[in-house]
Amino acid sequence: MGGGRGRAARISSGDIEAQKAINAAAPTIPHLGRRILALFTPYRSTIALMVALVLVTAVLSIFPPLITQRIFDDGLFPAGGVDLPVLLRLLIIMVVLLLASNIIGIWQTWLTSKTGNRVMGDLRTTLFDHLQEMELAFFTKTKTGIIQSRLANDVGGVATVLTNTVTSVVGNTVTVIASAATMFVLSWQLTLIAFCLMPFLVIVQRRVGTIRARVAAQTQESLSNMTAITQEALSVSGILLAKSFGRSKDESARYAKENHHQIRLQVRQMMTGQWFFAGVQVFVALLPALIYLLSGLLMTRGDTAITAGTLVAFTAVQARLLMPMMGLMRVSLDLQTSGALFARIFEYLDMTPAIRDRPQARRVNEDHVGLIEFKQVEFRYPDARPQERPTLEDVSFRIEPGQFVAFVGPSGAGKTTIGYLVARLYEATGGQVRFAGDDVRELTGASLIDHVGIVSQQSYLFHDTIAANLRYAKPDATDEELRTACAQANILATIDAMPDGMNTVVGEQGYRLSGGERQRIAIARVILKDSPVLILDEATSALDTVSERIVQDALDEAAKNRTTVAIAHRLSTIQHADRIIVLQAGRIVESGAHDELLAQAGLYASLYREQDDAPAPSADPHPGPPTQKA
Repeated sequence: MGGGRGRAARISSGDIEAQKAINAAAPTIPHLGRRILALFTPYRSTIALMVALVLVTAVLSIFPPLITQRIFDDGLFPAGGVDLPVLLRLLIIMVVLLLASNIIGIWQTWLTSKTGNRVMGDLRTTLFDHLQEMELAFFTKTKTGIIQSRLANDVGGVATVLTNTVTSVVGNTVTVIASAATMFVLSWQLTLIAFCLMPFLVIVQRRVGTIRARVAAQTQESLSNMTAITQEALSVSGILLAKSFGRSKDESARYAKENHHQIRLQVRQMMTGQWFFAGVQVFVALLPALIYLLSGLLMTRGDTAITAGTLVAFTAVQARLLMPMMGLMRVSLDLQTSGALFARIFEYLDMTPAIRDRPQARRVNEDHVGLIEFKQVEFRYPDARPQERPTLEDVSFRIEPGQFVAFVGPSGAGKTTIGYLVARLYEATGGQVRFAGDDVRELTGASLIDHVGIVSQQSYLFHDTIAANLRYAKPDATDEELRTACAQANILATIDAMPDGMNTVVGEQGYRLSGGERQRIAIARVILKDSPVLILDEATSALDTVSERIVQDALDEAAKNRTTVAIAHRLSTIQHADRIIVLQAGRIVESGAHDELLAQAGLYASLYREQDDAPAPSADPHPGPPTQKA
């Protein structure tokens, strides 16, 4: 258990550091209220109708108390006795007004719900789209669960504000003003008593709102941590890791600890302000007693303006004042509470992608597709310390269209980074990366990635059918095109042997398939994309010897007639390359064909000897390099 606690502590510390980095990078949130209102701009006409309906409902709510006064004074207790015709007429008017008010209220509620949920959906979509534009480095330093929490928990947390705020503020404000005016008309003395404590309540409410906003921010942070733990621990990889090391109970304890913290925060958030609202309710409940007492005192002094009807109407209006007053106070608290959540959402929306198209970016030059050049390229990862050496330093090379060039070297030499720079998943911090004769920074990201296909060591498959995973590369691909790509990737026979064939569901991350099958489907997907440049990022290093041989044949087929950049760990897979570039500590130390590098007896020869499964060198270790473009 001690190890489990240590692991939890390490993860929590990492989360905190990552979040600090994000918070430091994100700007402060300017004009928060104005930005929240801007979310409703596309729905101006609907909101105008909503406001009109709210105003009508609020105005209609004024008349029942006034009619009640007339019922008592003119219908039930007039000077000559009960006036039944007047009483019936007033009762019919009251019923019609109540029915009209409720029908309009249902219409207004429907508009409110539809508009609020659309605004929330727009906000969620905007946030998702913006995250799609963020550079790869953002996702490598931020947990997926924390990002998911921003989309789900934070946006969901402001749902009440988005769906109810406009109508609640307008309706309750109008009702409060109208009710106060009505009360003042009925009796200005009683109205002063009714509103004597309002300034004190406003001051206390603002203090409560500040506390609730702070607790809400802590609650959302805890929800982010819970989502991150869930995403890690309950993924296929997480479950497999926990079961392999017998740490399932530790994972449960880690989740339970955060869950208990979340419960405490939720209770605290719920209870913050309850004493305040209880005090308001007690004050409002006792107010009629004060009204009756003051009325009695006024009537004993001969004030004839206060009749039985006036007193009944006044207390009815005062009672109707309770809910709008409470509603306004709760909306104010909700706005203060949700301000912390909106700030978290806008914090992500305000982050500027480090890699984005320039205003005058152009498409890839089709005349030189496949030409790749590095000119004195330097690269440092964004979170690298200043004293650390660059991941790549003064790297220069040229790959001609149709060539097969492999990059090898010890772990950490910078091999994978080169593949990322070619596809512009990262941006070089010095020098130039050129594609088809142009600096990649001058090209549109969409046209660049259209010309590049990537097969990585851990190819990702969706929890869907094989056909759906393949069509991710080409949504309109025909069944025949799928079969052709699978045949070239040496996976068609395996798929046909499955009971559901192309409709076989591969499972979470493709775990229902073997490693070799996953890789060959990933290769088929890249073949279907038909990109002229292929990047192979240690695509066979995690496979057994038999699977490696099958997958390597598929890769050789995929590499035909394409410029191929292979990042390799197993040197047996790249002996046929046109050129092998050897990296060490971020620099190119050797370059040449396989036999030339062995003859130099340098780093490549040393790495080759260290691999026990490396075949004996021969004059023709492979049938030949992939067919080159003319």
